[in-house]
Amino acid sequence: MRWVRFESSGSGNASFGELDGETIRVGEERFSLEAVRLLAPCEPTKIVCVARNYAAHAAELGNEVPDRPSFFLKPPSAVIGPGETIHLPPGADVDHEAELAVVIKERCRHISADRAHSVILGYTCMNDVSDRTAQSWERNWVRAKAFDTSAPLGPWIVPASDLPWPLRVTCRVNGETRQNGSTDALIFGIPELIETITSFMTLEPGDVIATGTPAGVGRLSAGDCVEVEVQGIGTLRNQTAVGDGLEVEG
Repeated sequence: MRWVRFESSGSGNASFGELDGETIRVGEERFSLEAVRLLAPCEPTKIVCVARNYAAHAAELGNEVPDRPSFFLKPPSAVIGPGETIHLPPGADVDHEAELAVVIKERCRHISADRAHSVILGYTCMNDVSDRTAQSWERNWVRAKAFDTSAPLGPWIVPASDLPWPLRVTCRVNGETRQNGSTDALIFGIPELIETITSFMTLEPGDVIATGTPAGVGRLSAGDCVEVEVQGIGTLRNQTAVGDGLEVEG
């Protein structure tokens, strides 16, 4: 089972459906996958990201393995979907970070690890795009991690029961493999993360937990095609460009 969020025929309206081969089913309606534009598969009120949750990644950045989960946030304005452009801040050194993302099913607080599965809708791919220039001088990582287009999500959501655990997490840039890790190397597992996060924060339906990135993070340049693949889910593919590329009315 794969759940998708999409826009059909330039309608500007988002719909949710179930992907069945090359067809999306929404009740009695059917849409060809080729005839729609896939959107980010959920609309989070926040993305809770886990820093240094793979020992090899902590080591490659010269950091110690944490003794408890360390978190930062990305806002909804950072989210883009499959096929959309990642806009690199001018003059910044920007890295890709392939991650398995957890999508929350219901409003929840104080969820114990043994109940964590009950609040999970499913899983998707995420690219925690990171501005290393800002990260080098900014303690709270707001500019480094929360800039527009820094949270590609997709292409769809897959329930836990349909996945071949543990999962391989891979990143390719222009066809070259940069990251290739497995979720069995997570320092803090998903149930523990949900228990910890909900001990101090309410999670809402559609919220996302980004579980951390394996070793091999690397630089992105304008014009790159970056692909995040999670085994059993699929491939999230985005292009890059320099500049925000966005027009917002004041």
